Amino acid sequence: MSARIEDYAMIGDGQTAALVGRDGSIDWLCFWRFDSPACFAALLGTPEHGRWLLSTEGEPKRIERHYRDGTLVLETELETEDGVVVVVDAMPLRDGKRPHLVRMVEGKRGRVAMRTELILRFDYGSIVPWVRSIDGALHAIGGQDAVRLVTPITLHGKDLTSVASFVVEEGDRVPFVLSWYFSYEEPPPRIDAEEALSKATRSWQEWSERCTTRGPWREPVVRSLLTLKALTSQRTGGIVAAPTTSLPEELGGRRNWDYRYCWVRDATFTLLAFLHGGFEEEAAAWREWLLRAVAGKPSELQIMYGVGGERRLTELELPWLPGYERSSPVRIGNAASSQLQLDVYGELMDCLYLCGKTGLPPEESAWKLELALLDFLEGAWTLPDEGIWEVRGGRRHFTHSKMMAWVALDRAIKSVESLGMEGPIERWRATRQTIFDEVCREGWSTEAGAFTQYYGAKDLDAALLMMPLVGFLPVTDARVSGTIDAIQQRLTRDGFVDRYATHGVVDGVPGKDAAFIPCTFWLADCLALQGKRDEARSLFEKLLAIRNDVGLLAEEYDPRAKRMLGNFPQALSHVALVNTALSLAPSGPAPPSRQGK
Repeated sequence: MSARIEDYAMIGDGQTAALVGRDGSIDWLCFWRFDSPACFAALLGTPEHGRWLLSTEGEPKRIERHYRDGTLVLETELETEDGVVVVVDAMPLRDGKRPHLVRMVEGKRGRVAMRTELILRFDYGSIVPWVRSIDGALHAIGGQDAVRLVTPITLHGKDLTSVASFVVEEGDRVPFVLSWYFSYEEPPPRIDAEEALSKATRSWQEWSERCTTRGPWREPVVRSLLTLKALTSQRTGGIVAAPTTSLPEELGGRRNWDYRYCWVRDATFTLLAFLHGGFEEEAAAWREWLLRAVAGKPSELQIMYGVGGERRLTELELPWLPGYERSSPVRIGNAASSQLQLDVYGELMDCLYLCGKTGLPPEESAWKLELALLDFLEGAWTLPDEGIWEVRGGRRHFTHSKMMAWVALDRAIKSVESLGMEGPIERWRATRQTIFDEVCREGWSTEAGAFTQYYGAKDLDAALLMMPLVGFLPVTDARVSGTIDAIQQRLTRDGFVDRYATHGVVDGVPGKDAAFIPCTFWLADCLALQGKRDEARSLFEKLLAIRNDVGLLAEEYDPRAKRMLGNFPQALSHVALVNTALSLAPSGPAPPSRQGK
């Protein structure tokens, strides 16, 4: 039986990340980048597909864990009948190119029997490496990958696994350092585990202390911003949607996608959260990544890129991995990278406009990029697309996509009006009005009493909760309030919002997704704008309550089974948390950037 998704915590070094279970098992880790092949893939299979267990010999009678304040350094306290130990897990931020994973066992009380089980399987569990002892360290090599484990504990081989048992007494500190390197290069210099943990703690705390957010929800906001920072490549500035692939939207289902890439939309939302938290350096790094990634023809703008800006994200299935709780297939790469999603242009223009409004130094090439994108969008906005939810059932005229095309033109006009930029503003105003009129005419359904998912449809779409948040129509407009009411009545389960109706067959795949966590935050934002602040606050607190014990959120939540689903931790969920906390702050309402002010 797999651990629940919420049983995992994340550690990372700003270039990759690992998931650590409550049981002390690291079940997911990709060396050396977020999207590199995993060397621990038990998350999507069994322990035989790679993991690193470090725990007590028997089942502990108590497990408590937390991050050190303001950090991504995880402490797990384990209590047995004989005593108490703490396992500290961290990945120090890299000084050089090679990543290190540090684990420390600290004896707190009594005498505790411990065990470790290291199962290294490169290339997503498909390669059993050659393991040998060299100079007092364990080395494993397979293909281009090599790792070295340095520890005073002697491990021995058993059934293609490296294992050891040892005892920790009060005051003992037993280190383990796992380092990755290319097999054709020399191993990296050894690092001191104590120094690495101290450095990681200081680095994260110095970063989180820069957060300017105050108020009753500072703790969850800071934790979310730390999570977003951990999903931001320290090397390239790209922001991945999640550090995992193929965690299912429905248990046993086929809607299992690879999220270890940089969605322009998600990264843009993340940048907004960073700016609201006072982290302009991250915003500037993302803008530089964006300019590099999208360079070329505006018509070739992709919805997502690799961490370094790569465009070819070929989707493959890994048949040897059975999937999380038998949810197959397991996929790497993402075919949605070739989709047309017009809303991305609006998100991008909104974000770059905000950069200027918040005082980020202007970048001439950024405005040139915007002009080129707008020139393309003026002709392309009339096209059907795959929409924000990346449906694979054919292109349609999605209402949200058209609305966000309006946002792109609106923010361009405001850039001229308030930021002093130059452009064909009268032509843009005319196009903006044309889009507005069409959306209000074609996207509205009198029968549904709401704006619907696509032109001529009766189905609802929770993405249209963004309508008042981006300033397309005011929340006081009867059509907007009707849409909000309809979504609450028809897309909400136990207070949690579905993206759209998913009963029956969706994208050619039968099933029912769990509720989409970001949409529920968007509903809270709308309620706050409507002046229903007590209701909005109650919903926000309900969302905070489903975070796991270390403050992390996945993509979705099943209110019936009361468990998280989807890739984890999910950047968009944490972005939505940050922005809703701001919209509910005493100064309220929703962050002004989302309303185009």
